[in-house]
Formats: sequence, structure tokens, C-alpha cells
Amino acid sequence: MAQEIELKFIVQPQSRDALCTFLNTLPGQHSEPRKLSNIYYETQDNYLRRHDAGLRIRGVDGRYEMTIKTSGHVVGGLHQRPEYNVALDAPVLALEKFPAEIWPQGCDVAELGKALHPLFSTDFLREKWVVTHGESEVEIAFDQGEVKAGEFSEVIHELELELIKGNTEDVLSLAGVLSSHPGIRQGLLSKAARGYHLAKGNPERTHQALPIMQLPLKSSVEAGLECALDIALNHWLYHEELWVRGDQKAKNEIIESIGLIRAALVLFGGIIPRKASTHLRDMLTNAESDLALDVSAESVVWETRFTQTKLALTQWLVTRGWRPFLDDKALRSLNEGFKRFADINLSRHSAELKRAFTHVTGDSLRDQLPRLSREVHILRLLSGFYDQTQASHWLENWQELCLAIRQGSRHEADHFRHEALAQAPFWLHSGQSGKH
Repeated sequence: MAQEIELKFIVQPQSRDALCTFLNTLPGQHSEPRKLSNIYYETQDNYLRRHDAGLRIRGVDGRYEMTIKTSGHVVGGLHQRPEYNVALDAPVLALEKFPAEIWPQGCDVAELGKALHPLFSTDFLREKWVVTHGESEVEIAFDQGEVKAGEFSEVIHELELELIKGNTEDVLSLAGVLSSHPGIRQGLLSKAARGYHLAKGNPERTHQALPIMQLPLKSSVEAGLECALDIALNHWLYHEELWVRGDQKAKNEIIESIGLIRAALVLFGGIIPRKASTHLRDMLTNAESDLALDVSAESVVWETRFTQTKLALTQWLVTRGWRPFLDDKALRSLNEGFKRFADINLSRHSAELKRAFTHVTGDSLRDQLPRLSREVHILRLLSGFYDQTQASHWLENWQELCLAIRQGSRHEADHFRHEALAQAPFWLHSGQSGKH
């Protein structure tokens, strides 16, 4: 087994030559482009996908390799997941060559092999550079080609950084160097993810609402911070992809993502000092300024400072960049249970909303919109331990108030303000029953 640690960028075609020229200046070994052909397999009932696994056979220069990638984690386009590779004499599946322990309990490997069929393919030219950066060896691969499933296809034009040996921090540092060049952006969707989507008939990708954050019961406060930033970053990257593909309304979801990041920094601000995130908050302000303009996705997402903002957040999250700024007391607070933290802060932040909106009406409501938006995000991060129907309904009234204020609908705003203020709390500190 190998642990794949990989960071993905999408590259504008017109930026290719300049980027390759720069890559050729890096100390290391360069390999000329080679054609890679990959076939991905699945069952009719998506058995592998349901178990967060992907299976392929790759062919290059007459040699074949069978690979299965199992469940991992993606943060800001940084993929971290186990993978198993087996050399083959011919492009024919041989599942028995994988370690028996990788399969789900009760899996009949022989029967699974009979049920698998080719689902989609990826064919591309790969040019490689293996470079030393910091204490690590990193492979940089430039892939150009297509992913194809039946009548549907999609262009591949991407750069991948994969850690060969060393540490993740060096991969992120090298990515920071590359991000100083225009025409690249972090990519969330892997080739496989795009292939699975095409195999479904290439349905239109739809907006995803920011969820109420869910955590295991025994999670720490720090796990809550990490999950909040992870949700926001992946929401940003997903909707940025939609915006680039022509969905103009997806830009609003990127703005919501930044709002959630800022809300998380406020929520955890009693533990993590502002100086720990000064650089990140400045970069978010610049991104918000770019998004406030009536511009196209093409004029924003390929700009270096926009790419570097997402990369800075990825690095801050993956490396826990807040820790060097914490004393022993703050570190102990981060290790405490998030459940108790959520109980206390639900009461505190809902009280702030009531104070802000009990007596404000009419045109004054718009002045409270930034606070309302932030508090709704904070409450979304705190409500995961309770009955989700109750929590969603409670949040919905405040969200509808947000929408009515933005749209300038005074009657609707007054209605939802009264509804929101009148509703009973759903968390334990209020005396209500909850999930625990």
C-alpha cells in the first residue's frame, strides 16, 4: 500500500507553454510526454463507488498496472488516500492479487470480479518533472487529453503534484511557488470523479446548500474548526467549477463560502488569536473585492491572488497553521469536547441575534445584514448534535429573513423576523430535548 498525497490544478491552455518553461528551470529530472491509457471499472449497482473505492487498469508503453484507491480525504484539492498497485502482464483484471484485507467485510472477490465492467476511460499525454523541494521529492505531472464515457467526453488539462517522499508541507510550499504564475487554479474534481459523472449521462451539476456541520459526538473543538474550514473550502471549489462552466449564480455560493470561513474565525476567536489568521483574512478581503465586481469567472478565478487565497487556506488547514500562535491554555481548550462548546455558543449567539433584531425594523434591518449572515453561519456550525429537522427549521427562518432583507421586501422581512424571534430554541441549554 502507498499513501497518495496529491494536489491538483487546472491549467488554462494558453498558459501551458509559460508554465512548462518555468518547470524546466526547476532542479530535478524531466521526462518527455508519454501516453497513458486508463480504463475504470464498476458494477451495475456501483459497488465500488458505494464503498468509496475506485479501480482502474493503466497501460503505458506496453506495460500494465492495476490500481485501487480506497477511501481517503480531500481538502482544497489536496487528495490523501490509500492506494494499492499491482503489475499485470495483460490488461485483464486480477483482483485476487490485491491484499485480502482491503475489501469490505463479506465481499466475495471472485463474484465481484465477474460483476465488474468498463465504465469510462481516460487517455492523456503525461509530461513529468521530479523535483526536490525543501526536504521532499515531488512529482509534477502535466496531463493533456480527455475523459470519456460513452458519447460524453471532457477535456483534461491539469497539473498534479504528488509527494514521492518527504512531507505534505513541502508539496503545499511548491504549490505556492507555482501559484505565482497566472492561468492555474486549484481543482477539486479528480479525473475519476469526472468520469463517474459522465457515465451517469453527464447531468447538469446543481448548487449545493451549505450544510449543518456534522461531527462525531466525541470530537474536539479543534476538529470542529477543521471541519468548518473543510466544508467552506470544498464548497468554494465546487461552485467555482460551476461558475467557470457558465453558471453565473454559482458565484454567490463562493461568497457564502467566504462568509462561512469568516464566521468560523469569529466562532473560534476566543481561542485562536487574530494574529494567527491576519494574512488569511487580508487575502479573503481581496477575494471578496474581486467577487463584488460584475465580472466573468474567467477574469477572476485564473488570477494569481485568487488562486493563492484558496491555497493559503488549504495550507493553514492542512498544517494547522494556528497552532504556533497558541499557548498551553489555548491548546487545552482546543482539545476539549466540541459538544459542550456548541451548547454554550448556541445560547450565546442566539441571544445576540435576539438583541439585534427585537426592536429593529424597516430600513434599519439592512444595517444588520452582515451580522445576521455571520450569525446564521455560526449557528449552522453549532447545530449538528441536535434533531436536524428542528435545527433546520430554526435556521430557515433566519435565512429567509436574510433573503428578504437582500431583496428589499419589507413585508417579508417583518414576517420572518417575527417568526424567527418567536421560535423556541432546540438545544439542551434551553431545556429542550436534543440528540445526545
